[in-house]
Amino acid sequence: MPRVEAGPEKQAPTTWHDRPQEEALETLGASAEQGLVDPEAAARLARYGPNRLPEPKRQGPLVRFLRQFHNLLIYVLLAAAATTAALGHLVDTGVIVAVVFVNAVIGFIQEGKAERALAAIRDMLAPKATVLRAGHRQTVSGDEVVPGDIVILEAGDRVPADLRLLDIRGLKIQEAVLTGESVAVDKTTTPVVVEAPLGDRSCLAFSGTLVAAGQGRGVAVATGAATELGQVSALIAEVQSTTTPLIRQMAVFAKWLTLFILAASAAILLFGLTLGDYGFSELFMAVVGLSVAAIPEGLPAILTVTLAIGVQGMAARHAIVRRLPAIEALGSVSVICSDKTGTLTKNEMTVASVATARQLFAVSGTGYAPHGGFALDGHDIEVSGFPLLGGLARAAFLCSEAELTGQDDDWHVVGDPMEGALVTLAHKAGLDPAVERGAHPRTDAIPFDSQHRFMASLHHDHSGQAAIYVKGAPERLLEMCQWQHHDDGRMEPLDIDYWHRRADAIAAEGQRVLAIASKRTPWEHSALRFDDVADGLTLLGLVGLIDPPREEAVAAVADCRAAGIRVKMITGDHAGTAQAIARQLNLENTRDVLQGAEIDGLDTEALSRRAAEVDVFARTSPEHKLRLVEALQQGGAVVAMTGDGVNDAPALKRADIGIAMGRKGTEAAKEAAEIVLADDNFATIAAAVKAGRTVYDNLKKAIIFLLPVNGGESLSLIIAILFSLTLPITPVQILWINMVSSVVLAMTLAFEASERGVMRRPPRAPGEPILSAFVVWRVAFVSLLFCGGIFGKFALAQAQGASIEEARTVAVNTLVVMEIFYLFSVRYLNDSSLTLRGVIGTKPVLIAITAVTALQFLFTYAPFMEAFFDTRPLSLLEGLQIVAVGVAVMLILELEKRLRQRLLGPGRKENPQNSMTARPHRS
Repeated sequence: MPRVEAGPEKQAPTTWHDRPQEEALETLGASAEQGLVDPEAAARLARYGPNRLPEPKRQGPLVRFLRQFHNLLIYVLLAAAATTAALGHLVDTGVIVAVVFVNAVIGFIQEGKAERALAAIRDMLAPKATVLRAGHRQTVSGDEVVPGDIVILEAGDRVPADLRLLDIRGLKIQEAVLTGESVAVDKTTTPVVVEAPLGDRSCLAFSGTLVAAGQGRGVAVATGAATELGQVSALIAEVQSTTTPLIRQMAVFAKWLTLFILAASAAILLFGLTLGDYGFSELFMAVVGLSVAAIPEGLPAILTVTLAIGVQGMAARHAIVRRLPAIEALGSVSVICSDKTGTLTKNEMTVASVATARQLFAVSGTGYAPHGGFALDGHDIEVSGFPLLGGLARAAFLCSEAELTGQDDDWHVVGDPMEGALVTLAHKAGLDPAVERGAHPRTDAIPFDSQHRFMASLHHDHSGQAAIYVKGAPERLLEMCQWQHHDDGRMEPLDIDYWHRRADAIAAEGQRVLAIASKRTPWEHSALRFDDVADGLTLLGLVGLIDPPREEAVAAVADCRAAGIRVKMITGDHAGTAQAIARQLNLENTRDVLQGAEIDGLDTEALSRRAAEVDVFARTSPEHKLRLVEALQQGGAVVAMTGDGVNDAPALKRADIGIAMGRKGTEAAKEAAEIVLADDNFATIAAAVKAGRTVYDNLKKAIIFLLPVNGGESLSLIIAILFSLTLPITPVQILWINMVSSVVLAMTLAFEASERGVMRRPPRAPGEPILSAFVVWRVAFVSLLFCGGIFGKFALAQAQGASIEEARTVAVNTLVVMEIFYLFSVRYLNDSSLTLRGVIGTKPVLIAITAVTALQFLFTYAPFMEAFFDTRPLSLLEGLQIVAVGVAVMLILELEKRLRQRLLGPGRKENPQNSMTARPHRS
């Protein structure tokens, strides 16, 4: 990965992990003992700039509001509004403009809510840093650190810049935010090979990472945008984002609908002028009426409201949706690429197994919460029956410095995460940390160091006994041990082959292995030296530690697989650990693991094939994650990427849907994502997929509901124009229907519950058009029914002696009543609507029907409405005839459902997921 070197104006790329520290200091013109002098530090600050990441570009409120109008259907509506205004039809204009404005306001408010919910400190760099200036320690602002500064690190510090380490003492750094490594990394000062991946560059400390334990000193080799953190930020800026399937399909649909309406209107205008009996003014108004009738004015508003309702439902499930269409796009996802650490796992180390000289115990519970127990051969056991188990837990705890804080299930570690897991183990063994530390106070200790690879502590109790406890790498402690502790309390010679087999078996499960040993010592012993622990130790046992999968994530993965969604794990962690977690999660392919170095050797086509086959990817960098997402998309997958680290951000942005963790996620990840999980729970994704599919189903029902209404109106006008008949409905009456009754009734479909089996069907197939064969058939069939109802009632009313105005009032009311009965039918595309559940409807349906009925009575009988719409009051007989037409339409549609099911068979029922999707494309 590029690094920086001092230059006359800017930091030039180079590498530092393969260089001796003397060469690094010489290149940077720095002194390890003196650091920089203030004038030189000021000059470098002016030359290289402040040590902070570039602020992301943000759109102001005005731009965000205007962006809501960037939609072809909105442009068509605005053109219609301008046309009606030019013709003096200000009522029509006002209604259209109101719909467009409401649509924009809803989208603007929702985006504003999401941005406020994500408001947080965005600076990933340390607010303060300790440096050497002219031989003296100084505390400076983090953004004043420059290349060549000697930076001093202590436990709890956030690393302010990329450092080449010069000297260390037990230094451990938590790098999960950048590399995905689940445990703190032991640092060294020894150079590594130039090809070493990011997670193996142990002689470097990276900006934005956290010092978990120990102390260290290093020279700053990169600051600001030139750091690894800054490289990721630059990568994010270069990544092209995508549009969601729905937005893509709606844009195509709007384009073709607009072209069809304009072409049809022009053809009919030409026909009427050459062959018809209309005057130009009358014909032009009829064509305008046809255009208004054909445009589904309410569709953008219904689209926005349906998405907003889905977003509100997800907010109740602790998911913040930053962009409205993202909620629907989740319903079309076919692959979920998830980071491991902190997403599928809790990023909290846990002791999963304990091995003694004769037994292997399983440890239950996850994270740092002190809840859980022990099992032997699948059966729960009491620690009191196994004294060695309790003794091992006590020794591991006393030889640790970490502490736990929290309550219930919300616990945190202060100190090294691995030691935190040992403290939790002591709790599970029934030990009280405060009591144990009081009964066995520590007298001295040898801190952990990566060179000797162990920690030792000396303790004296209150009964004249003293003991040394040691923990460290198994291969190191096995060299130091002479004895092993038998389960029955006896001491016996060390069986080194047995312990190697045990350690290998535990490691094969993806667990980090730690050995625990002890040694009795005289009471007079007060200072601990290396010679005291060089040999003669008694091995108590081994502990296996792992960052286990979240319990809810296991169930969520099962739900996703049942829904036809492939879950893939992409992590910077080691292959063995990743594979073990994959087995526990029950991913589809846990046999194969593709590592970052192997990804580098594959071309685009080969990677696309391997990415589709493999479900576990390990030792990956941000570039690898980005390539994997692009490779899957190239293969036709709709990809959701989840993650919480800075290293996840580029892939989050490139994925069709980026999902960031809200609690433990970095600000960079949240900025790159469309959806943020406030509870950091992978299981929320499965619920979001279900919500997304439901939103899509409901949007499709709304389209199937609205288009026949527009189709019936348009057909009636076309027939009237072509055959020189009186228009059965005027343009302003069409607007009333489209913007009042149609919109109000269609809105109720946004509240429909999930269809049966919504999570037991595969994702929508990429590339299917918005108008499937079923949608085209249903729109055409219902449009003909509506057209027949409009013309039939208009002609019947005139035959019964009604005036043109009264006959048009009958036609309008007939269309509205047909809409009401059609609403009951469209709520169940496959199942019968003639059931108690179907007839009663939902609360929104009943409210909407009541509102529309009241508005139609107002439309028909209010004197002031006559002035606007040229209506006339109707008789009771006419009203009953109108209702009869609605009942007849519903019965015909129910008969059509049954015939369609018989012809196609039960397995070919219309799947609401299978008609509207396309591959997202780069925007």
